[in-house]
Order: sequence, then C-alpha cells, then structure tokens
Amino acid sequence: MSFIAVAVITFLAIFTQTVSGFGSGLVAMVLLPTFIALRTAVPLVALVSLIGECLILLKYRHALNFRAVVRLAAASLLGIPIGLYALANIGGDVILRLLGLLTATYSLYALLNLRLPAIRQAGWAYGFGFVSGVLAGLYNVGGPPVVIYGTCRRWSPDEFRSNLQAFFIVNSLVVIAGHMLSQNYTLEVGQYFLVALPAVVAGTLAGVIAARYINPLAFRRLVFFILLLLGLRMLLV
Repeated sequence: MSFIAVAVITFLAIFTQTVSGFGSGLVAMVLLPTFIALRTAVPLVALVSLIGECLILLKYRHALNFRAVVRLAAASLLGIPIGLYALANIGGDVILRLLGLLTATYSLYALLNLRLPAIRQAGWAYGFGFVSGVLAGLYNVGGPPVVIYGTCRRWSPDEFRSNLQAFFIVNSLVVIAGHMLSQNYTLEVGQYFLVALPAVVAGTLAGVIAARYINPLAFRRLVFFILLLLGLRMLLV
C-alpha cells in the first residue's frame, strides 16, 4: 500500500510542479507522512524533486536568469544546514504541526492573491534565499520564500519557472549531500525512490501536455485550496 501511495503522490507532486513551476515539495511533504515515516519522506522527496527539477529546467532553460539564481542559492547554502540540524533534533510531531502551519499560511496567502510591492533591490535575494534554505533542509519546501521574491521582482512566467528550477536544483543537491552525511539514505528510502522514478517521468510528461490546455491560475488556486485544507488538518489532528 505504501509503495502505491508513494508513486501516486510523486506523480501528483511532479505534475503540480510542471504545470505551475513549483509546489512539488509542498504536495509531497503534506501527503507522504500519512503513509511513510517523516524521516524517510524528507530524504526521499529531496531525490525525487531533483529529478523533476532537472527535467522541467530543460524545458524552460531559455528564460534562465543566472545572476538572480546565484544570489538566492548563495544565501540558501547557509540556511540548509540549520534546517537539517532541526530535522534531526526536533520531535516529528512538532515538525509536522509546523509544516501544517506553514502550508496553511502560505496557501491562504496564495488564495487571497495579494498584490505585493515590487522589490527593486536585488540584495533582498539573500534574505529570501536564506529562509528558503532553512525550509528546504527541514521540509524540502524551500519554494514559498522564493516564489514571493520572484513575484515581487516581477519575473515573467517562463523566467519564473526556469529560475525556480535552477534554484531548487542547487538546494536539492546540497540537501541530498547533507542527508548522505547524516546517513539518512537507507535501503527503505532507496526502494521507495525506485518506485517513485517512473512516476516522476509520467508526472513531467503529463504536466507538459496539460499545461497547454489548463488555465495555470485556476489550477494553482485549486491546488492551494486543497493544501489549505490539508495544512489545517495537520494542525488540528
């Protein structure tokens, strides 16, 4: 049952990432702990996300703004070890409740469609990148701070997708290295990863095709509405 759940959730997570440009970590980390242990899910999602991010970046590489990604990535490198340390030293129930709070809060922000002020100083990237690194190390959900930053910098849709994937790839590589040093990659994680690989490819292909026909804004609102409910459930259970 758990192997089927991992495959289905991986497909949904990568499909969401392909259509909207982000969200695989949120979708996967909210759903997977219901079926597998948190400390199995976190290193697994890091591996799965890396594969999906590479495939999506190949599609949108023409719009990549390398300089913007470098600032974000440099700051995230400082935050990732803090997140990994917190994962190893904070109780699982506390981590899941904090994830529920983060998911519900960010989903509500996205659904309200708030008009954020423009950021004209590129130096803000360091602050947003650092917070993203902490969240990536702890939950594999470094997306929200960077999405907010990209929105405030008024990135175009294609630039949004390509910059996010390039940034996520750097984050994923560092997070994976941290999990390796912490010996979090067990035989169980490897087995789940083999099951998840076909779902990554299928989710990417389905997402590329669906993106031609689905209204991306309507799709994002649906995803965030579901995530809001799931986040509230994690807080209340």
